[in-house]
Amino acid sequence: MHISIFANAFTFVPQKSVPFGDIVLATLDTVIGFETCQELFSPNSPHIDMSMDGVEIITNCSGSHHQLRKLHVRVDLIRSATSKCGGAYLYSNLRGCDGERVYYDGCCMIAVNGEFLAQGKQFSLEEVEVVTATVDLEDIRSYRGRLINYQGNAPPSYPRVYLNESLSHPESNITLTTTPERSIHYHMPEEEISLGPACWMWDYLRRSKMAGFFLPLSGGIDSSSTASLVGSMCDLVWEAYQNGSDSVARDLREILQLADNEPLPESSKHICRY
Repeated sequence: MHISIFANAFTFVPQKSVPFGDIVLATLDTVIGFETCQELFSPNSPHIDMSMDGVEIITNCSGSHHQLRKLHVRVDLIRSATSKCGGAYLYSNLRGCDGERVYYDGCCMIAVNGEFLAQGKQFSLEEVEVVTATVDLEDIRSYRGRLINYQGNAPPSYPRVYLNESLSHPESNITLTTTPERSIHYHMPEEEISLGPACWMWDYLRRSKMAGFFLPLSGGIDSSSTASLVGSMCDLVWEAYQNGSDSVARDLREILQLADNEPLPESSKHICRY
């Protein structure tokens, strides 16, 4: 089964139709493949066959919710995928809550040949974050050339959609350097417990258009822990506002029902008092 391509795309895509199902995108200088969310965690992930078929860049648009220490699992899987197959892995994860009782903690990453080049924030009140890295495609090809497991294998062939564009910079740009390797930042378990629910509460609060939370205090461990999480949320909101986040300032003004000419709270404690 083939699907027709819109006529206005013919300038970039010479084909008039593409097959329905798994495909890869072939540009003038590389090949890009796609995984979705849970496929990274699968025992037979698509990136294995795609890499064997010449795909050099794998993207993953994920909706992986936060669990305590789950980032370690994601990092190990991405490192394993790129170290055993070679290639670049671009991991993008949803951030915020979606009206459910789970929180999606973001933390986008870029890895090449088993090493990480870039990492986004795991807990943040910003809706959008762009993570970039400069990669040399020749590093991927030379790395794969040293891998014994690429010899004598016959992977399945993915249909290609050809794009008359190049991802690489012009060869004349010799001043461009690749992004150096970096270590992954992990929060301590106590920080995850504090930040995860706090981000969820703020996202739920601003999306639901409520004026705040009602917090009854008995003095026991349950209400005290909940109060601490609310305090952590207010600290995050105040920090984001101080760092110049227009979206957080706009949401805070709407939640507190403040006019544009009215001043915002002067500290995280003042936010709690509302």
